[in-house]
Amino acid sequence: MNTTTIDIIWLSLGAFAILVGLTFFGEVLRARQDPNTQNPVLETFMTRVQSWWGMVILIGLAMLTGKIGVTVLFAFASFAALREFLTLTTKAQADHLSLALAFFVIMPLQYFFVAMEWSGLYAIFIPVYAFLLLPIVSALRGNANRFLIRVAETQWGLMITVYCVSHVPALMNLNIAGQGDRAILLVTFLVMVVQLGDLLEYFFGRRFGRTKIAAGLSPKTWEGVACGVISAMLIGGLLSWITPFGLWGAMAMAGIASLTGMFGNIVVTAIKRDRGVKDWSHLIPGQGGFVDQLDSVIFAAPIFYHLTKFYGVA
Repeated sequence: MNTTTIDIIWLSLGAFAILVGLTFFGEVLRARQDPNTQNPVLETFMTRVQSWWGMVILIGLAMLTGKIGVTVLFAFASFAALREFLTLTTKAQADHLSLALAFFVIMPLQYFFVAMEWSGLYAIFIPVYAFLLLPIVSALRGNANRFLIRVAETQWGLMITVYCVSHVPALMNLNIAGQGDRAILLVTFLVMVVQLGDLLEYFFGRRFGRTKIAAGLSPKTWEGVACGVISAMLIGGLLSWITPFGLWGAMAMAGIASLTGMFGNIVVTAIKRDRGVKDWSHLIPGQGGFVDQLDSVIFAAPIFYHLTKFYGVA
């Protein structure tokens, strides 16, 4: 058992400890409230924490299996998220072939390129080749009705659910001086700071938030976002030992990733409101579907990947 595996085990135990603390905190708040009333904010918070138990176990097991396990996990998440996204978009019979290509050719190839560490291909495959190919396939079917909307929605689905998400396992391909096989720990760092920051933003925003960021669209407040980002930075500082950034660098990277993810959440919320739905699906109790769960990571992953790459690849 090498040091990286030992660190993954310690991180998993640390995540369990955090969830135990959050669960205990929520139960204390439950005990203090009137037994005849329910606080919807607290109940949603507790449901999210309970769902996180299962997700932490799943991610921890994937991390222990190494690069293949992490890549397969996020490939599955991308497939499920793409299905949710395209279910709510405008489609015609003329798009059936392009949709089949998106699910069974483009998405698998994107993750194959990531697994093979072909960065030159996975960086441009979807935004260039898929961007040009799929409209051609649909146009050849001869249906121009709402063509631009149909094509644009498919492109958006691929970009956010496949291209952006694939940058999470792509972190393992970064050859950072002095890190060796420890690049896999960057996946843990990114997921933990973004998701825990998002969870704490939800709690603090509903408890203390006053100033809405986008009234009528999202319940997020500037106060909640500030508390969530600060919390993510503190978590990033505590996890700095698994990164090449140092204490202050890890805190800065955590803050940027968390803030980007929170604004990404607002963008995905805007899409849901446009489609007239509250959640993309109901697969994950208290957290909707895969797109709902990944929305913060979707926007944070490519930014974090390129900032890390800029930091120093050998």
